[in-house]
Amino acid sequence: MDLYRLMTDVVVGPLCRALYRPRVVGLENVPATGPALLAANHLSMMDPVFLPVVLPRRISFVARADLFAGRGLRGRAVSWFVRGVGMVPVDRAGGRASQAGIDAAVEVLAQGRCFGIFPEGTRSPDGRLYRGRTGIARIALASGQPVVPVALVGTDRLFRRTRLPRLRRVDVVFGEPLDFSHHHGADTDPQVLRAITDEVQAAVARLSGQEYVDVHPGQTAARPTAAR
Repeated sequence: MDLYRLMTDVVVGPLCRALYRPRVVGLENVPATGPALLAANHLSMMDPVFLPVVLPRRISFVARADLFAGRGLRGRAVSWFVRGVGMVPVDRAGGRASQAGIDAAVEVLAQGRCFGIFPEGTRSPDGRLYRGRTGIARIALASGQPVVPVALVGTDRLFRRTRLPRLRRVDVVFGEPLDFSHHHGADTDPQVLRAITDEVQAAVARLSGQEYVDVHPGQTAARPTAAR
């Protein structure tokens, strides 16, 4: 048994299912075989755990490139783990390094596998859904694959004001695939890339019920008074 199945089927999976009883909706929207591109909101460090737990097929994610460096005992352990579970390295510095990560994601899809991405690029700081980065659009156009929007609901409450996870139910909702084939050949058009990314985030917001904020995480986005 490889590391991925050891984690999802023996160690982490049974524990998560027993403690959090994840409720799954719309799983039929994810192809049982062949390439599948998933785009999810990002509320918690547990999000990349729950998706593999509820999906019957293997899924790969992007991870910071420095996690693959393997410096020191802890670094080598982390490197071994992210490689073992099929993570794809992405350099957040941008430019050609980021393109290498997109190319790697496209290769995963070309091999008929499942790839997941969090378009926000980092966890939401306050539970709202933030503007996505256009990597999801670039992957969709380069691979020719539709995007399955995914909403994780409740994962942000698991560690709220505590280091120990709270026992709360988690929902994972898979929406209908979004087809962007009509934009074929427009993968260098920034307006098209932004429009695709915004459409994906709008679909995720409808599934999750989150308030949408049209700035990237980390930028100033004050809550409306009524929401405080």
